[in-house]
Amino acid sequence: MRLNNLPQEFIDAKPVLDTIKEAGFEAYFVGGSVRDTLLGLKIHDVDIATSAYPEEIKHIFKKTVDTGIEHGTVMILDHGQGYETTTFRTESGYQDYRRPDKVTFVRSLKDDLKRRDLTINALALAADGEVIDLFDGLKDLQERRIKAVGNPNERFHEDALRMMRAIRFASQLNFEIEDATLAAIVQNAPLLAKIAVERINVEFVKLMLGKDVKKGLEPFITSGLYQYCPQFLKHQQDLKDLLKLNQITCENEEMCWTLLLFALHITKPAAFLKVWKVSNEMIRHVEKALTCLNDLKQEQLDALSMYHAGEKALKLALAVAKLYQPSLDKAHILADYQALPIKNKDELRLNGKILLQETNLKPGPQLGKILNEVERQVVIGQIKNEKTKLLQLAQQLNATK
Repeated sequence: MRLNNLPQEFIDAKPVLDTIKEAGFEAYFVGGSVRDTLLGLKIHDVDIATSAYPEEIKHIFKKTVDTGIEHGTVMILDHGQGYETTTFRTESGYQDYRRPDKVTFVRSLKDDLKRRDLTINALALAADGEVIDLFDGLKDLQERRIKAVGNPNERFHEDALRMMRAIRFASQLNFEIEDATLAAIVQNAPLLAKIAVERINVEFVKLMLGKDVKKGLEPFITSGLYQYCPQFLKHQQDLKDLLKLNQITCENEEMCWTLLLFALHITKPAAFLKVWKVSNEMIRHVEKALTCLNDLKQEQLDALSMYHAGEKALKLALAVAKLYQPSLDKAHILADYQALPIKNKDELRLNGKILLQETNLKPGPQLGKILNEVERQVVIGQIKNEKTKLLQLAQQLNATK
């Protein structure tokens, strides 16, 4: 098969391949960029595989960076662009089920491609547009199938994260996992416990952001992979219930975690997410959104709830709630939020400094309590956000303490 119209990213990188070939070596585009081009998707990083060894690449090109030279990877800098170029290699001795104990550089493209995870990722593209397909990856693309290269048990023993990658691609591409590959995931699922949570996190979030989340989430559950992810062991039924939603569409990573923790009825979201190595900022947003969701569920979402959540968390909560209740009037709730007298404490026409200057109040807990009550009354519309009126209210509250 030959592609006549290559994406601009390949055209820009073609001189690199031509230069390597002129030096007497083979060079091809490989990996996700080839797969996505064949699927008509936008490509991102352009990766190159070559028969030239790292030192030979560094001799051919004047500007290179050793980004992973022990594994054969050198970054070639060309016209302001960087192209990761990796020598054909074989790998062996995966004692940690993630990284090879030994990497051997080879001159054979076939030997390099047969170590890759899935057939749809084991395609190479020559500079002239010819697609090199040694493992029926084109057929699997056409038939929308996720299939391991060669023996799936061997592939998953080499790198246990490949099991998560398989179900992630099923979700991203709306593909089905081939029976033998799925059976191997079931058999080898316990190996996932040996993988760092940060790596599992990346694949799981991509799964939840996929085109058809159920295509990935269902095998995640039925294969038993979920048991070897942090905090999931006791939540099989909650995960199954998630599959009952008509549609699972997540707009971003924060929505993924908000939906998941809501579905799993997690009462301590911060503790859960810290185990997954989620950022503190994301934890704060998810916590606020979950509070909104629970208030909405209990029909207790009022002005104060929306105010304390803030616009971002409120929108996040409503996006998740819409998955459970498609008829939810998000626009009406957001209009109520926009109608709030103030959106944050900075908009309040009274603060501690003003109180200390214009009243006989002293610094201390009482001052904070008064400010909180003034803020509450402004938010719920009991008093206008005017400095004079707020000062009067503060003095009344102080007098009745």
